[in-house]
Amino acid sequence: MDTPGNLFVVAAPSGAGKSSLVRALLQVDAYLAVSVSHTTRPPRGQEVDGREYHFVDEPVFRDMVMAGAFFEWAEVHGNLYGTSRLAIEKRLADGEDVVLEIDWQGAVQIKRLFPGAVLIFILPPSWDELLQRLERRGEDGPDVIVTRMANARLEVAQARHFDFVVINAVFDTAVFDLKAIVHAQRLKYSRQRRSKAAVFQALGLD
Repeated sequence: MDTPGNLFVVAAPSGAGKSSLVRALLQVDAYLAVSVSHTTRPPRGQEVDGREYHFVDEPVFRDMVMAGAFFEWAEVHGNLYGTSRLAIEKRLADGEDVVLEIDWQGAVQIKRLFPGAVLIFILPPSWDELLQRLERRGEDGPDVIVTRMANARLEVAQARHFDFVVINAVFDTAVFDLKAIVHAQRLKYSRQRRSKAAVFQALGLD
């Protein structure tokens, strides 16, 4: 898939700040669009169907899998998550830059299907800080937090498969780092040649 648009895939263990960072990135980059994934988990807090996720039940999700509706899908913490194939392909073909928030399994699947995808992993500054963040957000009980911490150790080990790593120690710095990655991707020769074709033609570049 060689498309005019760029695909950025952001993954992280629970509590690392992935969603907050992506929201902040979207606020400072008007040319980025977020793709809303499907999930079987129930909404949390102030989440709204169609904004954070498309919330569906498991039979509907399984039917979508059988119909080949997902670019990628995976089971995470006992819930199913998937990315709509048509939504992603249309946006990229239209020249939009798209950012996905998914787990590492989905990110690796997408990289196989779309080698041009830019994979970004968000790391916490320490295990103690990650635990404190999970406790502070108040969404999970002690048993769930223990499970999330155990899963986080497995997830963090996958960071080596990603193109970029951002350490979310200072939030504003992490947002700056994300923005720098997006900007650098847009400045690659192949991308500039596509987006600034008239300039390249005028200079005799192919």
